[in-house]
Order: sequence, then C-alpha cells, then structure tokens
Amino acid sequence: MYKNFFKRVFDLNLALIALPFWFIILVIIGQIIYFQDKGPIFYNAPRLGKNGKVFKMYKFRSMKMNAPDLRNEDGSTFNAEDDPRLTKIGKFIRKTSLDETPQLLNIIKGDMSIIGPRPDLPEHRELYEGNEERKLEIRPGVTGYNQAYFRNTVPWKERIQNDIYYIDHFSCCLDIKIFFKTVISVLKREDVYVVQSSGNKIILSSESNKNSNGEM
Repeated sequence: MYKNFFKRVFDLNLALIALPFWFIILVIIGQIIYFQDKGPIFYNAPRLGKNGKVFKMYKFRSMKMNAPDLRNEDGSTFNAEDDPRLTKIGKFIRKTSLDETPQLLNIIKGDMSIIGPRPDLPEHRELYEGNEERKLEIRPGVTGYNQAYFRNTVPWKERIQNDIYYIDHFSCCLDIKIFFKTVISVLKREDVYVVQSSGNKIILSSESNKNSNGEM
C-alpha cells in the first residue's frame, strides 16, 4: 500500500508544502546565476525514469555556458571540487545541494520521488549489465539510499547495486531513515565530490554538444 499509493501522496504533499520556500530560493539564486554570465538559470537534461521512460530533470545551472561534457572511465559524470567548468555560484549550490531543489517540480509532475535511485542519463542504459536495469523499477529520487549513506564515495556500478538494495528493502521506515540521513549529510556537506583515483581516466564525451553542457 505504501509503495503503490501512500509514497506518492507523501511526495506530492511535501513538495507542495516546500514549493513556496523554493520560490524564495529561485528569486535569490536565479538572479545570481543569470547575472554571473547572462546564461539560463536552469539546466534541463534528459534522464531515465521509471520503466526506462525518459523525462526532463530540472536543476539550477552550476556550470559555465558551453562547458564540455567530461565523463569518468566507467561512463559516470565527472565531478570534482576544483572543476574549472563551475561558476562561482555553481560551486556554492553544488556544495549545499541547492542545485537539486528545482526537482520539486519533477516530483509534482510525477517524474520523480523524494526518495529513490538517482536517475541516469539515457545513454547509460546501454552500459547496464546483469540485474542493473532493475533500478528502473521505481521512480528515481532527489535523494536515495546511496546518496544518504555513500553519496559520491563509491563507483557508479556500486551505486547501482545500492539502488537495487533499496528496491529490495523498500519500506516507509527506510525512506524516513534515508530522509534524515540526507539532511545530516547536506548540512555537513559530506562527500559532495567524487574522489578520483590515480588510474581513473577522464573522457570528453561525444554527447557533450547534444545533451548536457557538462552538468551532472
């Protein structure tokens, strides 16, 4: 009952309650983003949703205009604190996770949930192996089990397995634990950036001009 009905009810109610507060963030952050380089406020990118349906996910733009799309060797998006593609306000909203707040709109539309697997790029579906496509069984989330407990400290493939663990242990109690653990992680600004190993290569994706302006 929780999975099929109450989770959506909770998502929608909490998103609608948070929406007026988000408008305040939009007015303040939106102006700073625009006046730093006169570019768009939002970064909208295709993502894989429930059952593989592609939707447009909303974020505040944190990178400079026409930034190249860099990927790690495993296909995941490059993310580092000293990334020169980030704007000044972009570094701040990444560290504070304010860049993710426009996804309230995705929750209201029904594309996303508050808690769930973080959505991958559409082309990542071709890289799924074994049971990894199972992460598409439920709506993706603004935060999730992996983001709350590991954030960016584990490789992409391990994140997918953490997402599948969440699906297999799905419950209201687990969602509550993830929610409060996320709040603590965001306040402490823990593990925001991927720790790059010396052998991990950075690749310029051929999709950079099509999709993403380099954003995650």
